[in-house]
Amino acid sequence: MNKTVNLQKNFIIFGIPLLIMGLMVLIAQSALFQNNAENLAIGITVDLLFTVPLVYFLLIRKTTIPKTTVVPFLILGIVICSLILPAENQQYLALFKTYVLPIVELSVLAYVVYNVRKAIKSYRLKGSLSVDFFTTLKNTCSEILPKNAVIPVVTEIAVFYYGFIYWKKRELKDNEFSYHKDSGTTALLAAIIFVVAIETVVAHILLAKWSGIAAWAFTSLSIYSGFQLFGFLKSMLKRPISIEKDQLVLRYGIMSEAVIDFENIENIEISSKELELDKETRKLSFLGNLEGHNVIIRVKAINTITRLYGTKRTFKTIVLHVDDKAEFKRRMDAVMLQ
Repeated sequence: MNKTVNLQKNFIIFGIPLLIMGLMVLIAQSALFQNNAENLAIGITVDLLFTVPLVYFLLIRKTTIPKTTVVPFLILGIVICSLILPAENQQYLALFKTYVLPIVELSVLAYVVYNVRKAIKSYRLKGSLSVDFFTTLKNTCSEILPKNAVIPVVTEIAVFYYGFIYWKKRELKDNEFSYHKDSGTTALLAAIIFVVAIETVVAHILLAKWSGIAAWAFTSLSIYSGFQLFGFLKSMLKRPISIEKDQLVLRYGIMSEAVIDFENIENIEISSKELELDKETRKLSFLGNLEGHNVIIRVKAINTITRLYGTKRTFKTIVLHVDDKAEFKRRMDAVMLQ
């Protein structure tokens, strides 16, 4: 019964805005529009960019659906408006894109940042062993953003935050362990960033002789990739492995993460022996065999590792590098015996 009621409610919530959009498409394709293009274009623009988001908001205001889901309807309205209206009738759409859309985007970002800061303060008041920005960001965005938008938004914000905002040195707590100092990964990523920078300059000069647009498109993509690599690199310095109250939280920057309950750990071995990576044996590092390891953790029941952009892989054995492997093993042995 409840399932039927929910289906009916969702049909109304999403059906009415989509019905309005469909009507606008039909009007734009009709002979009536051809005879009154200028006036009807204004009405279609207003309905797609203001009426539809407003109707959707009124339908969800008393539900648990995140209010930020209004934004996808707004974006969809912009796309439809761009497709169905002739170029000469898109002047109001252009004004909206120029002056209103940036305000909407900044408002959503400010809303996310506000909620993240509030969540971090809440965790600190509760006395959490480690307050991790990336984890808090994911939890907060899961409550205020559409499910499919959470990981992409979180990743982009985290790359910018760790790369260009978080410069303060991260002091390790007693329950935390670094993994970047002796592994050589930071040097490898730094070298890749340097190579990308050099090749970008050379490729830009060569492409510019053929097409200026192609040259700048390639350069923009390369700069964006370099920024992402830099954010990945710095996130390794800011997100250590941590031993929590009843869990071991394995982190590799924002690229990989696995949470293992103490009761699910079969054994922890200090070892650098080579293991064949397969569906049951995974490496915490996203670089795979390019990075060595010195710790092997085996679990009793299948566990999950979350990779970049939310992809998940299962494992029974996970291998990783820990800078202070002996102290890590000692601490883990101690908490598992309690």
